[in-house]
Amino acid sequence: MNSEALILFFIAGIIMVGAGMLASDLLAPKRKNAVKEEAYECGIPTEGPSWMQFKVGYYLFAILFLIFDVETVFVFPWAVVMKELGMVAFIEILIFFFILGLGLIYAWKKNALKWE
Repeated sequence: MNSEALILFFIAGIIMVGAGMLASDLLAPKRKNAVKEEAYECGIPTEGPSWMQFKVGYYLFAILFLIFDVETVFVFPWAVVMKELGMVAFIEILIFFFILGLGLIYAWKKNALKWE
């Protein structure tokens, strides 16, 4: 792929995203009221102030979950073609699990897995 095509794809992507955002802004209904501005989660009305600070641990726990969840997505395609790839693929997945395990041990040592 030459650089002109890459630049063209990049510009086309920017134009499409911009056009979508502009169309959404122009065509979307704009009827604001108090009910729409309320925080809503799981069908249960909120109690107390909606805008409050959460502990950083909550976000850290969620990010760790996402990281390990995404990593499992990489294991499935490997498992499907493992016989075809041979021993090299097996060693590579062992290295992958080792690095993943190091990340888990690090999170464990930093007490990132404790829900408080």
